[in-house]
Amino acid sequence: MSGAPILILTGGIIGTELAPYPSWATLPIASMVTGLALFTMPASFLMKKIGRRFGFMVGVGIAALASLVAAYAIMIHSFVLFCGAALFIGGNIAFVQQYRFAAAESVESSHTAKAISFVLLGGIAGGYLGPELAKHTRNWLDYGEYTGSFVSLTGLYLFTVFLLFFLHDMQTEESVATGEERTLTTIIKQPLYYTAVLAGVISYGIMSLLMTATPINMHILCGFSLEDTAWVIQSHVIAMYFPSLFTGYLVNRFGLFKVMIAGVAILVVCLGVGLFAAELLHYWLALVLLGVGWNFLFVGGTILLTQTYRSQERFKAQAVNDFTIFGIQAISSLSAGTLIYFGGWELLNYLSMPLLVVMLIVLLTRQRIQNVL
Repeated sequence: MSGAPILILTGGIIGTELAPYPSWATLPIASMVTGLALFTMPASFLMKKIGRRFGFMVGVGIAALASLVAAYAIMIHSFVLFCGAALFIGGNIAFVQQYRFAAAESVESSHTAKAISFVLLGGIAGGYLGPELAKHTRNWLDYGEYTGSFVSLTGLYLFTVFLLFFLHDMQTEESVATGEERTLTTIIKQPLYYTAVLAGVISYGIMSLLMTATPINMHILCGFSLEDTAWVIQSHVIAMYFPSLFTGYLVNRFGLFKVMIAGVAILVVCLGVGLFAAELLHYWLALVLLGVGWNFLFVGGTILLTQTYRSQERFKAQAVNDFTIFGIQAISSLSAGTLIYFGGWELLNYLSMPLLVVMLIVLLTRQRIQNVL
């Protein structure tokens, strides 16, 4: 999970140096998210064929090679090649997203919320390690700034391959699943299914829009140092995953919909702080709230999703969910550069507010119906 924070921190900065137009600066990050979206379905169906363990290894192998290509692209000043490398680094993130489903499958249903939350704790280490690695190795090689960052990322990916040798696939018995396999259309039409997907779309869409634009707004437009910008991004990524220590317990204690509604409320406060962001602490607080709100809404959506499909339906249900979420995230990341240069930081916050209103209405409606049932 360290690859994404490295690209989030450096992608816009490198893009500003290499892109032919300033508004294209976030295209490397958008390429990463596009790769994530494009690989979601292949990742899911590949794992159905060869298992979680070897599926994860395939994703990591792709990312290791792509990281070397990214370093080479910086060396030869090729914006197109760098975006291409980011696309395949994003492809691995599609495999990484399957860890939460693998965790859910490894426990009894009563422990699903905790399992999904705990497995996301890896994001805390990734959120710290990624930016630190990018900062301290950016001038490690004499082939251009940040070439060392991506070569060292290759080393992390190769170490991950070693760790995956110790993973044992959970052998889910399809034959014990009750009921026949339903069509994809039937699964998608369930109100709980599209509520779960909407939670993922809105949480990731808003988070990606603001997070992608933050390094450019802070470092390029407002003149904050790279160290300050990295600190804000690190804090944000850690805030995305640190609540996973207790999100599962909160869901079990207060109920799934209440936790998701709390996530929406936190994101609203985030936008309020973001509208008046001028000092370093303002950006820090806004991005921390963005991370916590994302966690409550996205983890809640993932838990809700696991309640909408049978065992034999899981791969196709998960694939459509992730493809929709990360397809929207790709559009959000791609739009961030244009919006920040032509509309300003405030516009990003204003555009996000109506989405949260829609999410709140849907959640309150579903909660009321569930309470009646």
